[in-house]
Amino acid sequence: MTAPPRPSRLGAGLPPFYCPLPRHLVHPDAKEVEARAVEWLDAFGLYPDPVERAWGLATHSADFSCRIVPDGDTETVLLFAEWNYWANAVDDWQDSGSDEVGTAAVVEHGIRLLRTIEDPGASLLPEGPVTRALLDLVGRTHALLSPYELRRFVEGTRDWLLGAAWRAARAEEGSMPGLNDFVAMGPLANGTRFSLTWSDAARGDRLPADVLCSPALTALTDAAGFVVSADNDLFSYDKDDHLEPREVNLVNVLAHQEGCSPAEAVPLAVALRDRVMVLFLGLRARLEHDADDGLRRHLAALGHYVAGSIAWQTRAPRYASPRNRYELPVVDAAFTVRYADGPSDTATVPPDLPALAAWWRHLRA
Repeated sequence: MTAPPRPSRLGAGLPPFYCPLPRHLVHPDAKEVEARAVEWLDAFGLYPDPVERAWGLATHSADFSCRIVPDGDTETVLLFAEWNYWANAVDDWQDSGSDEVGTAAVVEHGIRLLRTIEDPGASLLPEGPVTRALLDLVGRTHALLSPYELRRFVEGTRDWLLGAAWRAARAEEGSMPGLNDFVAMGPLANGTRFSLTWSDAARGDRLPADVLCSPALTALTDAAGFVVSADNDLFSYDKDDHLEPREVNLVNVLAHQEGCSPAEAVPLAVALRDRVMVLFLGLRARLEHDADDGLRRHLAALGHYVAGSIAWQTRAPRYASPRNRYELPVVDAAFTVRYADGPSDTATVPPDLPALAAWWRHLRA
């Protein structure tokens, strides 16, 4: 760049993050995982040229994988990292703003991807490096995961693709959703269960279905997904602020609802995020009280997911030197992140949002 990049609509610097969880955990084999994942990417030619490769590596997908899964089997974490590099390539296509990437295209690709994960021999995707890489991932995933873990992974992938399709539909329509609709459906695109399947698989933990799918643990998982999604909407805001109509994210939804600027909407987004974070911490503590060792590890993994996502995004050039401002990612780009000593909203009652309010009932169970 020959001139300073244009300033962020969010103002100077990100707000402090309230996250009283272990924040600097990383898998001991993180460097090996990254090196082997990049070898895999290059072997399949996932990126068509050096520029696309640079932006693909700028996702720091191996760092994300090793921070939200800071322990467990290295081969499992490696496969998870490769899935994340592949998924981020799809995510960039979905968010490109191209006229070719409308709702129909996102839905069509999504259903073909889901069926390919379930039946890799169905021949539903076009021949090419991206499909060959996907088939390699799917084959190894089938060999590694148990049938129930594979079903969990498919359901997590479905969440991601449904959320992406919903956001694409809103963008194509040119309408900004209401806040209740957004908090119910927007975070699906974050793929929380897509990621959390690998945490349990790496540790070899297999919670009984009636525990994993219990209402309280389901609410806790959704709360973690909301916090991570809200944080991502802050870290990634600049990456997509060139799109018109504006991207469907928490900041823009609140700005539209309140008739204010994105910068003025940031404290509102943080307050809602912090209130859910307080709920997450309280509900997790309640579930830990009578938990066995497997459930305790799963609850800890939810904390790694929240805190590790912040640590990863802090250092990811994908967000700290976004493509709509730089021709190439800045290798050492990073955010200056501050951590808050307490939540910006200390209310312990649920917000006036039906899509979230049910989570608080589990605190009193």
